[in-house]
Amino acid sequence: MNEEQLMQAAWYDRQGAAKEVIQYEKIPIPQPGEGEVKVKVFASGVNPSDTKVRSGWGGIPQSFPRIIPHQDGAGVIESVGEGVSKDRIGERVWLYEAQQKRAFGTAAEYAIVPSQQAVTLPDNTSFVEGACLGVPAMTAHRAVFADGSIAKKTVLVTGGAGAVGNYAVQWAKWGGATVITTVSREEQAKIAEAAGADYIINYKSENVVERIREITGRERGINRIVDVNFSQNLAVADAVLRTNGAIAMYAANPDDAPALPILSLMMRNINLRTILVYTMPQEAKLAAIRDITTALEAGALHHNIARRFPLSEVATAHDLQDSGQAIGKVIIDLAEKF
Repeated sequence: MNEEQLMQAAWYDRQGAAKEVIQYEKIPIPQPGEGEVKVKVFASGVNPSDTKVRSGWGGIPQSFPRIIPHQDGAGVIESVGEGVSKDRIGERVWLYEAQQKRAFGTAAEYAIVPSQQAVTLPDNTSFVEGACLGVPAMTAHRAVFADGSIAKKTVLVTGGAGAVGNYAVQWAKWGGATVITTVSREEQAKIAEAAGADYIINYKSENVVERIREITGRERGINRIVDVNFSQNLAVADAVLRTNGAIAMYAANPDDAPALPILSLMMRNINLRTILVYTMPQEAKLAAIRDITTALEAGALHHNIARRFPLSEVATAHDLQDSGQAIGKVIIDLAEKF
């Protein structure tokens, strides 16, 4: 097989620590099947779910003998399979769920995805920015809007500088809410402020419940919460949520889950919603995609990139993601030479 038929890829065939299991090799370029497109990948996004699958976190099984990781990415469609219009060839796209129920994701020079999972990327958005969108922007959209309109409501976003939290702040402002967010250090506060947060609380140095009561002028003044750590934040949520409020949680530590204050939540008709982007209803995914496209075209959606790595440093990128020190999205920039 000649070099033109090969692509560089990062892959693993067993679970474990990133630098112990991730390998780099040239492998045959895959070709699209019916309903699929082949995308030349220019940027690949790293998510916590990617590193958890690689490590076997929580007993997650390895679903395929060899895995090219990463669900998110962006690039250009180079060829299409049967049933897909050839007009899509040359289209700039962002990808979501590229490795969902598949062995090969976006940590390679080419990726194959169902046509509908390659979404047109507006010209005003770079490939690196496009690789930020899939998991974080879609998760945040669902968390903010799943329980209806937020216009003129007060929304608390915990962790407003994180990959999902940062988009959640932006979506909440887009939807017409007053947004309060929490951070743990000054650099995070600056990022949350740039995203549009109206009020920023440092939970390390301030009493979150007291500050929310000061801001809202009510004992319980929050309509919705978008939560990054349900296990840790439940007591605050119970203390600040109004009657008929809602918590949309997209992360929690199952080993540190407190007892639910069932009676308190029930008496106020509080809705507890769990969110995993991969199993979101299809209509929710389509709604997120529509709003992402509209916001991108309007220049209203901004992207917080923690750090960029070349394809040869996927393991290092995974280690940064796992460290908890990355503020924003970790990106593999395939425009960098291997």
